Amino acid sequence: MFRKMRRGKQVLTDEMCIEVMARNTNGVMACMGDDDYPYAVPLSYVYSNGKVYFHSAKSGHKVDAILKHSKVSFTVIDEDTIVSQEYTTYFRSVIAFGKARVVEGEEWTNAFRALVEKYSGDVPKEIREKEISGCTTSLIIAIDIEHMTGKEAIELVKARHS
Repeated sequence: MFRKMRRGKQVLTDEMCIEVMARNTNGVMACMGDDDYPYAVPLSYVYSNGKVYFHSAKSGHKVDAILKHSKVSFTVIDEDTIVSQEYTTYFRSVIAFGKARVVEGEEWTNAFRALVEKYSGDVPKEIREKEISGCTTSLIIAIDIEHMTGKEAIELVKARHS
């Protein structure tokens, strides 16, 4: 169902893909937007329990698109260093494919807690918990990942193996 990457030497392992997803703070979700135009939106996210979670307003283009067609992709760029003398960049990125859905109940609480911890871990715990329990204005959306692949510049592959 998902294409095999052409440049096999540059493919990241599953573990490396997970590390990239876990350490970064933003990515771009692409979905089917209005009138079947692609809609790609940058998001702050957390990777937790093998899923991507992000918060959202309860209505808008992103939510409408997900509710209409749940299949999405989510891209994270981990490295992008310009190497002008070689006319290239040394890059590393991951793309996850899956289905997006609104979460509820305990999963909502756990995902919200993971987001708050990632982005506000330095705020005292009692204040964080108060924010979580008092929030009624946003959705938490999960991307249930069905396939994830990553790739990096051949120069980064060679540097890792030397």
